[in-house]
Amino acid sequence: MAGANPTLRRRQLATRLRELRKGAGLSLEEAAQRLECSTAKISRIETAQRSVIPRDVRDLCQIYGIDQAEADALISMAREARQAGWWQEYEDLDLDPYIGLESEASSITMYETTTVPSLLQTEDYAREVIRGCLPRIKQEVLEERVDARLKRQRLHTEDDPPNCWVLLDESVLHRHVGGHSVMHAQLERVIELSGLPHVIIQVIPFTVGAHIGFDSMFILLEFPDNMVPDTVYVESLMGDFYLEKPRELERFREVITHLRAAALNPRDSVSLIADMRMRYAP
Repeated sequence: MAGANPTLRRRQLATRLRELRKGAGLSLEEAAQRLECSTAKISRIETAQRSVIPRDVRDLCQIYGIDQAEADALISMAREARQAGWWQEYEDLDLDPYIGLESEASSITMYETTTVPSLLQTEDYAREVIRGCLPRIKQEVLEERVDARLKRQRLHTEDDPPNCWVLLDESVLHRHVGGHSVMHAQLERVIELSGLPHVIIQVIPFTVGAHIGFDSMFILLEFPDNMVPDTVYVESLMGDFYLEKPRELERFREVITHLRAAALNPRDSVSLIADMRMRYAP
């Protein structure tokens, strides 16, 4: 784990502060009263929706009766949580907290029904996808988004990359994004990545018909040593959702199990992708 990943530090700190409050037998309202702040502020801190300043951490530790050694560690964590990740240089993109979580995950399971996942996209394909989703986007912002997307893919070349399990609906292979040359290069890239030891790609063919994942797309991020709760990320027009309750995770893991069983095996999936690539040959 990178020692100062701000997103992870914020979530670790949030989890620990929630545990300490409950251990002290205090409700959200009681903790807020003692800190002389709103209940909403305590709630946002404990759900990692906002950064917490070191002074508030110090005061909360005093309220919860925490020994000085742990208090110092939590205050240090609060300082690290306020540092900037590389993605925060892209002010327009609103990429936090997802990228911070993605960069530290030990396993990433991606299920897509419309496009090739971001971690597998070529530059040209990414540009076409972003432009298609945001037709009014300014050119300089478009290029920033493409650049950030490509930077995320550096995790494939890390010494210990996360296990990536990609589940694609067959419709992804048929959707013409950017024309034949773009699609040919994109499917070539998918095939190339499928050869990496940490990447598994499966395609759910049209012949499956209606299935359990018909109406959703999501990403499951899993972390080593319980550093933070495993998280399901769901992106929609109504906003981004981060789900980490045990019942929610159980439901999505059940869906993943069904999708893996319905999909072609990895070898047959790559063969299908290769056949589709030939259809896009110049």
